[in-house]
Amino acid sequence: MPDFNSSGWRDPDIARRLVAGIHARAAQLSECVHIMEVCGTHTMSIAKNGLRGLLPENVRLLSGPGCPVCVTANADIDHAIALAGIDGVTVATFGDMLKVPGSSTSLAAEKAAGADVRVVYSPLDALELAEREPERQIVFIGVGFETTAPTVAATIKRAAAAQLDNFSVFSAHKTVPQALRAIASDPDIALSALILPGHVSTIIGVAPYEFLADEFDIPGVITGFEPVDILQGIYLLIQQLAESARGTGQVSIDIAYGRGVRGEGNPHAVALIEEVFAADDAEWRGLGVIPGTGLTLREPFAAFDARRRFSPEVEPARTVKGCECGDILRGIKRPDECRLFGRACVPERPVGPCMVSSEGSCAAWYRYGDGSGYAA
Repeated sequence: MPDFNSSGWRDPDIARRLVAGIHARAAQLSECVHIMEVCGTHTMSIAKNGLRGLLPENVRLLSGPGCPVCVTANADIDHAIALAGIDGVTVATFGDMLKVPGSSTSLAAEKAAGADVRVVYSPLDALELAEREPERQIVFIGVGFETTAPTVAATIKRAAAAQLDNFSVFSAHKTVPQALRAIASDPDIALSALILPGHVSTIIGVAPYEFLADEFDIPGVITGFEPVDILQGIYLLIQQLAESARGTGQVSIDIAYGRGVRGEGNPHAVALIEEVFAADDAEWRGLGVIPGTGLTLREPFAAFDARRRFSPEVEPARTVKGCECGDILRGIKRPDECRLFGRACVPERPVGPCMVSSEGSCAAWYRYGDGSGYAA
């Protein structure tokens, strides 16, 4: 593998050398390999930089369920929308959630109809809103993986210390590793290796992924988000697969993002999550209910749990006929294989969350094409 330093993450010469190395190693493989990138930021970077078009024909990239907005179930979106309909409640949310369609409406549509829905940039913004407007109940919509959960946990602790009685969190957080177990166990998904998420791994480290290699013989590499980061990760995965096929090596979980991820992760952040949240079952769009992948507030912080504080009437969840986000999130279909893509479903009028989110597969495909460097 070519040597490079921290100044080379966008260096075209290094990228060319890595691509040549990938082609050379892939020539040693007898079968086509399917590498799934788990993180939505990787999905966007792959598409934006045309990386698919640089790879040999027997190396194919699949986009997985790496966008937390995209995998949020319709039932949770409907619940968040129902909260916005309660008199005296202000829903505070990240901007990506506004246009995500629920069963019959969206937060953006409800805001236009008069609901008090406000965009915030952090849970602390929502907490400050509660401090400024004590006459209103402020509900923060917590959507994200292990990356955002520590900040939300710290905000809840701060609210508890301040004894705020008008702040709560609707937790739709999810944790990644066991979702990867569901993907690795799915016979419909052709999976050879995984590009593991950089941001999540800064929190949880390497150990939670090791079952992939130990139990499923699937290698994984944690990479950064620049083009050379991703190409380096693909090179290392192809190298592992080639050596494993020859019987000269075993697959493993590696770090190719040493400037951002330590093997042990961030134990302080993990401890903060575990102090405030308990594991619970969670429904993932496309993957169904996965035990132990949700985060619910522990009893000492139950007063700040919007699910317990409010009981709005939530309509039965349903999906839009023809939307194939579920199969796209499992890597079974490409976005352009959905019958609605680019027709009924476009960024201005999204039908599914994968077209809404800034990290969604459909949004990436619509903006940059198939990732070969040419727009569709």
